[in-house]
Amino acid sequence: MMGNGMMYGYHFGVGWMLLGLVFWIFVIVCAVLLVLWIIGRSGRGKRGKEEDSAMEILNRRYARGEITREQYHEIKKDLNP
Repeated sequence: MMGNGMMYGYHFGVGWMLLGLVFWIFVIVCAVLLVLWIIGRSGRGKRGKEEDSAMEILNRRYARGEITREQYHEIKKDLNP
């Protein structure tokens, strides 16, 4: 009878150990996700503040062929009075 009691106690201890392990894995995963979320938000915040200037947009549109040379020079004159 003594042997059966010890066996149940052993399994009960292993269960708590596994539950503790699952808890700490959960805590670590949440911490990593929180750090990644904070880094992602700070990256988007910087990009939003550093808006492209009108000249940069104009140059890209001209380089892509979206506007003609004449349109480019006309808009450039408007931007740089």
